[in-house]
Amino acid sequence: MPARPAASRRTVLRGAALTPVAGLGLTACEGGDDRSAPLSEPVELGPESEVAEGGAKLYRDHNVVVSRSGDGTLKAYNTVCTHAGCPINKLDGTKLICPCHGSEFDVTTGKVLREPAVAPLVPLTVEVRNGTMVAGPQT
Repeated sequence: MPARPAASRRTVLRGAALTPVAGLGLTACEGGDDRSAPLSEPVELGPESEVAEGGAKLYRDHNVVVSRSGDGTLKAYNTVCTHAGCPINKLDGTKLICPCHGSEFDVTTGKVLREPAVAPLVPLTVEVRNGTMVAGPQT
């Protein structure tokens, strides 16, 4: 049997350079890091005044979005995409857009506006304590 030729230096370096990039792509699809973990306890978000009537605010550090309806009612949702677990980092008006595969969600209802996600966002509780919004898991 003939011996296999040794890999060239260029082939080895190219493989080493691409390995971390491939790993990042897999990580983005898995979404299994701590940033995408659901809330396990209540968190303070900020002043109630940050969310205007008919508007919404994204709290990336906590994976939470809060919207306020025309009558002043606040709603909160977890902003981890229900498709692949990616933390959503873009809010356009009252629409969340997932950076991984383009799923879109309505932040006033949690409903999917664009696939590939099919499950709605996970609702959270939200209340105001001394002028500060506090979001937490539903019990």
